[in-house]
Amino acid sequence: MTAPSMRGVSYAVSHPPAVVRRVMTTIRDDLHATAVMVLDTDPRALVAACRIALEEGLDVLVRPSLENARLPELTRHLRQVAEGAEQLRRQHPGQVTLLLGSEFSLTSRTVLPGRHTFVRLQLLLRSGPLLRRRIRTRLAPVLAALLATARAEFRGPVTYAAGAWEQLDWSGFDVVGVNLYRSGRNTARYADLLHTRVSAARAAGKPFIVTEFGCGAFTGADVQGPGSFRIVNWFTDPPAIRGDHPRDEHTQAAYLSGLIELYGAAGVDGCFAFTFVMPEFPRGDDPRHDLDRAGFGLVSVRPGEPDAWAPKEAFHAVARAFDPSAGR
Repeated sequence: MTAPSMRGVSYAVSHPPAVVRRVMTTIRDDLHATAVMVLDTDPRALVAACRIALEEGLDVLVRPSLENARLPELTRHLRQVAEGAEQLRRQHPGQVTLLLGSEFSLTSRTVLPGRHTFVRLQLLLRSGPLLRRRIRTRLAPVLAALLATARAEFRGPVTYAAGAWEQLDWSGFDVVGVNLYRSGRNTARYADLLHTRVSAARAAGKPFIVTEFGCGAFTGADVQGPGSFRIVNWFTDPPAIRGDHPRDEHTQAAYLSGLIELYGAAGVDGCFAFTFVMPEFPRGDDPRHDLDRAGFGLVSVRPGEPDAWAPKEAFHAVARAFDPSAGR
């Protein structure tokens, strides 16, 4: 198996610094990753975690994360992150890339109506040509404004984690980045979609990276893809799994390893599995409350034990796919 040259995983900062360092060494040594995409709402915690990753020899993609924000808030937040990222870049030249953010038409209040992500998600699930045109028209000035903010503070490469439905002009970016999940909706044409994206990036003279891909760990999660989390009923106390969705770690492992192999064959420059850990989706002995099945973590955690993670089958599958010596 040939994996992309930049092999990574995303990590939302959820641990104190000492544990963050253990996360990064695990990602480097056990997962055989060369890079990590770090995201957080707190600019200081984000930069601090990225510094630890760099000290441990990983390249970093610095990804600010601010849910349900308007453009002024996004701009202020990005400026703080970009200032910190520039300090990291000066200390570790060639190892730091800045993302403007991810899927703004879904995650922010800049493109579509709705105060919360859930409302905007419902619009996207029912999207037609008119809505896609609105997204394209309204997203362009948002990205232009944020790109100018990033360039004013940061001198390294800049990208964005675009939703697969978002159409944008990549000419101002250094790297093309797309969250490219596979699901039942696009399985038959996924390889063609991927090759089209890679070819377009090549024609523009830019690297292409898959900024997110993953699924849950239950039977049928590969068909659900990015919608794996929707089997959880969040309106009960405590949250519970809807219906019958048997735990199936092999499904998640096969999904991830198969896509990594596809990315390598297609000439993708980098890929970032989503995600290292999701403490908000803890593992439980009662199947009704085993939320880990619906999460995307490569490792699982128990309620109240976020520092004691256990590698899932997906972790080992990704590690084998990422290991350059595997199969030799």
